[in-house]
Amino acid sequence: MKRFFSVFFLIFTVCVSAQTKIEGIVSDDTGMPIAFANIIFVNSSEGTITNDNGRFYMESDETYDAIKVSFIGYETKEIPLGQKVNYNMEIVLTESAEQLQEVVVYTGKQSKKNNPAIDILRKIWAKKRENGVRKFKQYQYDKYEKIEFDLNTIDSALIKSKLFKGLEFMFEDLDTSRITGKTYLPMFLSESFSKVYGDNVLDREKEDVLGNKNSGFSGNQAITAFVEDLYSDYDIYNNYLKFFDKSFTSPLSKTGIDVYNYVLSDSTYIDDKWCYNIIYYPRRKNELTFKGDFWVNDTTFAIKKINLQVTKSANINWVKEIYIEQDFEVVNDSVFLLKRDYMLSDFSFSKKEESRGVYGKRTTVFDNYNFNNPRPEDFYKAVSDPYDPRVFSQDSIFWENARLERLNEDESGIFKLLDTLKTVPKFRTYYDIVSILGSGYVEIDKWNIDIGDIYSTFGYNDAEGIRLRGGARTYFGQNDLWRLEGYMAYGFNDKKFKHGFSGKFLLDRKNRLIISGGNRRDIEQLGLSLTSTNDVMGRSIASSSLVTVGSNDRLTNINLSTLNVEMEPVKNFRIDVGGSFRTLSSALPDAFSLDYVDPNSLSGISSEIKQFDLTTTLIYTPGKRTIGYGVERSNINDDYSTLVLKYTKGLDGFLESDFDYEKIQFSYQQPWQIGGFGRLTSTVELGKTFGAVPLGLLSVIPGNQTLFSLYNVFPNLDFYEFVTDTYATVHLEHNFNGRLFSRIPLLRKLNLREIVGVRGAWGQLSEENIALSAPTNIPLMAPEDQVYWEYSLGVGNIFKILRIDFNFRGNYLENPDARAFGITGTFGFNF
Repeated sequence: MKRFFSVFFLIFTVCVSAQTKIEGIVSDDTGMPIAFANIIFVNSSEGTITNDNGRFYMESDETYDAIKVSFIGYETKEIPLGQKVNYNMEIVLTESAEQLQEVVVYTGKQSKKNNPAIDILRKIWAKKRENGVRKFKQYQYDKYEKIEFDLNTIDSALIKSKLFKGLEFMFEDLDTSRITGKTYLPMFLSESFSKVYGDNVLDREKEDVLGNKNSGFSGNQAITAFVEDLYSDYDIYNNYLKFFDKSFTSPLSKTGIDVYNYVLSDSTYIDDKWCYNIIYYPRRKNELTFKGDFWVNDTTFAIKKINLQVTKSANINWVKEIYIEQDFEVVNDSVFLLKRDYMLSDFSFSKKEESRGVYGKRTTVFDNYNFNNPRPEDFYKAVSDPYDPRVFSQDSIFWENARLERLNEDESGIFKLLDTLKTVPKFRTYYDIVSILGSGYVEIDKWNIDIGDIYSTFGYNDAEGIRLRGGARTYFGQNDLWRLEGYMAYGFNDKKFKHGFSGKFLLDRKNRLIISGGNRRDIEQLGLSLTSTNDVMGRSIASSSLVTVGSNDRLTNINLSTLNVEMEPVKNFRIDVGGSFRTLSSALPDAFSLDYVDPNSLSGISSEIKQFDLTTTLIYTPGKRTIGYGVERSNINDDYSTLVLKYTKGLDGFLESDFDYEKIQFSYQQPWQIGGFGRLTSTVELGKTFGAVPLGLLSVIPGNQTLFSLYNVFPNLDFYEFVTDTYATVHLEHNFNGRLFSRIPLLRKLNLREIVGVRGAWGQLSEENIALSAPTNIPLMAPEDQVYWEYSLGVGNIFKILRIDFNFRGNYLENPDARAFGITGTFGFNF
């Protein structure tokens, strides 16, 4: 969501010169608004549906003389249009006496039995795998995509406000949206052209991007990543359509009859094809559903046109409107191919009609389809480089031929507008503020340095007391081939300076060959993750948490130096080989001991561990999508799985290293979108250490003594409560996204979201390792006799930003100071 705020000021749109515009409200004869009433231009297939409050807006490039308004249980009404623009229309529908006998019709609920619309829907299900490019063994087509952002609901009060004083020239060319009727200000435009190839036999597809062009602040990686993540591809024939991390039930879904009402409304010829018009709308409020209508052919049962609009009651944050329309081209008697896909999102802090926001629009046009041209499998493996500089430097002749939908005058002028805005100090100040809040770094363009991370400036722990930290990194652009980063920190209690610095260098862009290294000397709360990497600059929230449960005194002095080489020979498969040398000692020896038996020491006990390790890590992330080609990239999706296999070899004697051992670890994290029932995240971790090692090198079951809800830890465990050399853990967390609460009348309007979690850990600790470690102030034990487990019940989306979890301990309640119950929470901006 940080990307959302980075992009809030950086936006743009399309201008449509409409011939007919209508806007108004539909109500019954008592004055009650009628939601989901159908409005259509007479003698056309163009229409819309009223929103939850009975309001509507519609416009067309054509000139029409009348509209037809209808809803189940009411008399259909045809209304002449006296002029091209008709605002503030008040339409009153009269109840139909013939249909009032059936209560189900009066309430708008439609029966699933003997409903011709559902009979047609079943035929769509049967034919959906035979429509579109699925009918052919191989396919290819051209794809042109245009993404735009606009600042909307522009009025005189906003233009004259102090916020835009000196920027009034921005508002000289305002237009109205053909979907909502609101004024908007164009601010950002991105274009791309590509060729897509697919093979249904090999189940392969690839997209070669030939051109990419951005207006505005295209160098801002956060904005670019946000745009990429915002508009993922979807197929209306799928049971669920995913937008903004939420799964909406498609009106063409086999489960649609459980959440939608369907009405067969009309039939007519469209492009010489006889089509049925079916209106659909939600059965219940607050669910992730749409309202709209679609036209379907009477023989192939392929969709000819469809529009989908998210209802305002849907449990989604920061998005007031989502509108989608798709048009399909008739190639022959049996083939309907996607011709144009349009999506509009209205981002806003409020869902009130008058609230201002940001339009995000994507228009995708498909053309030049070609079929049954087989290519070898190697053709699909050879993926083109989407970041080839030539892709971003195509000339005007290329774009003149590549645009399958021409830019209008306003779109063409966006480049000039943004070039002007960049020279205005006030606008640049606004942009800088938003960028700092989003990235956490202050950009110093003159020196190509970013100051930050500002969110790590202040901290506190039992060893350091109050802690201040300041850092910086090099930053020439989002695709830097090298990056240096460092920080200094000071603790007012221990009166010591700490530091960390690192460097990364990209040597080969194709295979992503990167060499990196660094050093960190600091105080850390170790044992917060099982399968971790040697990140020199990383620091856990538990190391500097202001408020903790119990004493936060099991802290470690760490001096870590690393040198690593990584490469990505195959997309999303990374190999990391490196070495590290670390020195570990307790930051508070009186409270937390890392002592171990050392025959070479005069006292027989040592308090400091020196260890050199060689590590090999294999990381596979199928389905992961990234932006950029520099030494650091940004992820643009979070629905991919992560598999990690790590082997560590400790060398005794090298650089005075103390222990010889081997450790093998595996982790598998997978998000699961469970249709309309929300999102499940699962993690499995396994590991074993071969050889005798002391407490500082053992595997600690991750506890959590902070008040923050952290995934993949056990919130009712204290730090170092369970220590193992062999372990297995499982974490399951499911977010229902409000599906259950939406069925409870008293909770429905709050848009709360329910989260449940179950966690378990099993481990062993050998007698040899227990004997080697010599702590005098903490017990050493593993959950071997029975699996340790916890469960949690959470409520999310409180005031749209707060989540609270109630955590319960399932067993091992006899452990010293065991916490049977705890409450944790977290803040965040989530859709």
